[in-house]
Amino acid sequence: MTNERVLILLKIVMCCGLCLILLGIYLHLFNQTIEEMGVQGMIISAACVAIGMVLSLPTKMVITFILVKREAELQKQSVQISNK
Repeated sequence: MTNERVLILLKIVMCCGLCLILLGIYLHLFNQTIEEMGVQGMIISAACVAIGMVLSLPTKMVITFILVKREAELQKQSVQISNK
């Protein structure tokens, strides 16, 4: 896989994670069905938040990849400028 594809995949996973976190919060705070389910409903909403948090972990990796790529481009530009 190329770096671009890895970044796209990580961004998709992060977005899915954030959506699951928001879904879990919605289920916990605003959905009457989950409230009526009792403990099972709480487990469902907590599982959504937990899985979402696990999926949102690649955030640091994406930021690191972007910063490393940016730094490499800046170094490349500075070398080209100094060679002129």
